[in-house]
Amino acid sequence: MINLTRTDWESRAKALKIEGRAFINGEYTNATDGETLDCISPVDGRLLAEVASCDQADADRAVVNARATFNSGVWSQLAPASRKAVMIRFAELVEAHAEELALLETLDMGKPISDSLNVDVACSASALRWSGEAIDKVYDEVAPTPHDQLGLVTREAIGVVAAIVPWNFPLMMACWKLGPALATGNSVILKPSEKSPLTAIRVAQLAVEAGIPKGVLNVLPGYGHTVGKALALHMDVDTLVFTGSTKVAKQLLVYAGQSNMKRIWLEAGGKSPNIVFADAPDFQAAAESAAAAFAFNQGEVCTAGSRLLVESSIKDDFVPLVVEAIKNWKAGNPLDPATNVGALVDTQQLNTVLSYIEAGHADGAKLLIGGKRVLEETGGVYVEPTIFEGVLNSMRIAREEIFGPVLSVITFDSAEEAIQIANDTPYGLAAAVWTSNISKAHLVAKALRAGSVWVNQYDGGDMTAPFGGFKQSGNGRDKSLHAFDKYTELKATWIKL
Repeated sequence: MINLTRTDWESRAKALKIEGRAFINGEYTNATDGETLDCISPVDGRLLAEVASCDQADADRAVVNARATFNSGVWSQLAPASRKAVMIRFAELVEAHAEELALLETLDMGKPISDSLNVDVACSASALRWSGEAIDKVYDEVAPTPHDQLGLVTREAIGVVAAIVPWNFPLMMACWKLGPALATGNSVILKPSEKSPLTAIRVAQLAVEAGIPKGVLNVLPGYGHTVGKALALHMDVDTLVFTGSTKVAKQLLVYAGQSNMKRIWLEAGGKSPNIVFADAPDFQAAAESAAAAFAFNQGEVCTAGSRLLVESSIKDDFVPLVVEAIKNWKAGNPLDPATNVGALVDTQQLNTVLSYIEAGHADGAKLLIGGKRVLEETGGVYVEPTIFEGVLNSMRIAREEIFGPVLSVITFDSAEEAIQIANDTPYGLAAAVWTSNISKAHLVAKALRAGSVWVNQYDGGDMTAPFGGFKQSGNGRDKSLHAFDKYTELKATWIKL
């Protein structure tokens, strides 16, 4: 159990040695053209590092190495039990370096250190270990055939995987991809967001220390429109997995069509409804959950419960409980273990969030609490958790993904209306239902067009449950054995005996 104070974390931050180079074929290396980008901490505006800004030449280098390593069989043909042992060792090394990785995550993208340590790093290690443990427990199939025929249905590693991951959960999203991609024997090129590349760069070295052969995992920091585009258009990348915005997800589909029809798997945006019926079993618990659902990780969560749908008959009783609950979520220094709302990722995101708050005012929504930038004197990027009521589902703050701690309260009068409002969105990532009626819970959950539905809680589940969306929230699934489908090809072998 790590029990450090803010002073302890600040001391460690000063002593931290940060690696900013790309990682290709088992070695740290500068971008081919020597270009770098500044990595600025949203905590206080300090320059953390100059990070390699990779481009087409670096993508080509990484793909060549990844392909050669895959074809050599040094990882792709390694015995399942041996690959499993390496993956578990990888997870153990992530845990052993938990303080360092958590500190990098917090300094890089602004989330509270307690969350970086207890959520991001812990879940990252869990994702690697879970996928590793599954390696020698997943069987292929034998088809039912005549007595003189043998039909084998097998899954094979797809080859070279490009993984483009977002800035809000940099390490955890990377490990959701790396776990099944590596477990199934692929070579991977990881492209972290230019806003938060540091943990991806560091974890690559841990992978090699764990025993993953050089060239199997490569990390290319840089911009989406340069190295990200280069990977998406590359003719020798077999599949691309992505977590990020719906806008970029659509562009990646175009790039796949323009290149080699590579498999594209996408986890994109969300505008998740959190539905509270009048017969919710515990108003206080529902209110506290509603506050956490949009304030956790500064609201920079694809599944954030940013639309709170409240049955009209309980609005006057329930909404004040949510307002009171959000008072416990206060922006503060992310290196303080007591902080539960950290900094937004950068000034650009701050301006985006503030523009949506202005749009809420302009459209006639009523501000109940928050709405301002705070702690500006620190040099960091912070905004108060913000709640609007009187919101119509047609308003921008109810329709567009904000990626900040802004909640829209919308009322409804019946289950049918709640379902209609909840589904009236281009997204379909997650939803929640609060009710004491088990039949209502099941019927509403079935009617919601979302990849995850939680009942009498928000954001439930673990590695055993698949995660992904309907509609413009994407395709495919992370987590669970279903994730393995994205990284394998299905082969039928029919033998006459």
